[in-house]
Amino acid sequence: MPVLTQEASLIERDEVLRDVLGGLSRDQKMLPGKYLWDETGSSLFDRICNTQDYYLTRCEGALLRSTVEEIGSLVGSGATIVEFGSGASHKVRILLNALTAPTRYVALDISREYLEAATLRIAEDYPGIEVTPVCADYTKQITLPIQRWASPVLGFFPGSTIGNFDPAGAVAFLTRARKTLGPSWLLVGADPNRDEQSLFRAYNQADGLMAELHKNLLVHLNRLLGTAFDPGDFRHEARVQNDPFRVEAHLVATKPLTYQVGEVPITFGSGESIHTDTSYKYDPGKFQNLASQAGWQPAKCWCDERNLFCLHLLQSN
Repeated sequence: MPVLTQEASLIERDEVLRDVLGGLSRDQKMLPGKYLWDETGSSLFDRICNTQDYYLTRCEGALLRSTVEEIGSLVGSGATIVEFGSGASHKVRILLNALTAPTRYVALDISREYLEAATLRIAEDYPGIEVTPVCADYTKQITLPIQRWASPVLGFFPGSTIGNFDPAGAVAFLTRARKTLGPSWLLVGADPNRDEQSLFRAYNQADGLMAELHKNLLVHLNRLLGTAFDPGDFRHEARVQNDPFRVEAHLVATKPLTYQVGEVPITFGSGESIHTDTSYKYDPGKFQNLASQAGWQPAKCWCDERNLFCLHLLQSN
């Protein structure tokens, strides 16, 4: 089962260098969150999902299990499932187990090593389903390397990952996904939670693994660029921001620093931060409005009883 690669989506050194220099040259230094996702970062996130603090995985899993039969009745039998940012492919198993005779699973992920391992496990556990791993960056347009299908197509974007996009970015992603999938359904997990205490525990604590995940971004860049970032020079900090409501992750310099990136020296003042990731919190009405702007028709929305997580089923003709 070869991993199909979209050449324009591979992380190449020149592209990484442009991203890093561009981000670290801003007044508010930043690094693209996609560089969190090497094999180590994906493994750390799997561990985060099993912590007590990180409520999102538990809430989404319970909601998905309670609604999957209804989802299946709407989507129909013989579906092809296309997962954006598939990671370890844990949640898609709920769909594969409950939908009527799914025929194909297409896993899209930027981390080749993690993608290979996860799809091999899926292929072994579901021998009757065709498994196609595609190494690609879903922040860019993806053309699936397989023909359109007569059977229903269900896109799957779980984990509140849509929250990594600001509103304009979310519309852009949903527009790209509609072009990738063609006439289809799209199931998206979104997080409307605005309880700051639970957000602080999820994004600042998570048993210390969240800090490891964000510091590993620097380790990943060292490997890609030959830089010498020392994760010990930074502390992880999550910040709740308003207008729009979101949680930002930052790596904060603990002392004055200078690093060489390519031919450029990058300096940090003590307390200066790198913005590494954002999680926007979209309530149902806001998300459905964004989906409509991207050409999707909201078909159904399910929220858990504590309003900590929502699943949106969208349709495109």
